[in-house]
Amino acid sequence: MSAAQRCAVVTGASSGIGAATARVLAAQGYRVILGARRLERLQALAAEVGGVAAPLDVTDTGSIAAFAAHLPAGIDILVNNAGGALGLEPLAEMDETHWSGMWQSNVLGLVRVSKALYPHLLRAPTGLGHVVNIGSVAAHETYAGGGGYTACKHAVKAISETMRVEWLGQPLRVTEVDPGLVETEFSLVRFAGDAERAAAVYAGMEPLTAMDVADAILWAVTRPAHVNIDEIIIKPRDQARVGMVHRH
Repeated sequence: MSAAQRCAVVTGASSGIGAATARVLAAQGYRVILGARRLERLQALAAEVGGVAAPLDVTDTGSIAAFAAHLPAGIDILVNNAGGALGLEPLAEMDETHWSGMWQSNVLGLVRVSKALYPHLLRAPTGLGHVVNIGSVAAHETYAGGGGYTACKHAVKAISETMRVEWLGQPLRVTEVDPGLVETEFSLVRFAGDAERAAAVYAGMEPLTAMDVADAILWAVTRPAHVNIDEIIIKPRDQARVGMVHRH
């Protein structure tokens, strides 16, 4: 099977880890199909990497169905990257809008997309489909103010493990990639566009870049067919735990 026939779908591909992943997979010869809500940015990236841009809102089943309808019969890789954090309120000040938004994108959105693309993955051109779920170190720890987000990422971990159980014996692999601090638009979105507050998250330390995480994804999907990388936890050297960061 030639490299040109391999196909990868990346959700949340308009920026950050999703955009970086699209670039590294395209560089390896994959035809990349990019989904996100910000279509103008997505189209620019698709033009850059020779891919295809299509609008995708993972919180909307109709949007997912329309996206899936334009896919080829078989895809080799699905990178479930869409999602993110909203707010940093303690439980006693729970913002239900934030919690609902995070569950819709990080958890239900991931499952919706995986369900819709499952038949395509079973018909992968290479004969081996691979789902990569982007989690977080928040799948393994909790922290003050992060109840909504950590609950979502713990759920992503449970879903990834369930996929491996339910799909055992099928030509499918499932990998969960759990990054620590990555300097992308993540904190800017979390703090509703407050650039100063977002910058403070990474001040005085060297965070991961989106390309660091994309490189880990590429490594996982390029292992021999009999090998499944269940989970990758990747943190900057300046971070030991969620709330333990060395600042120079």
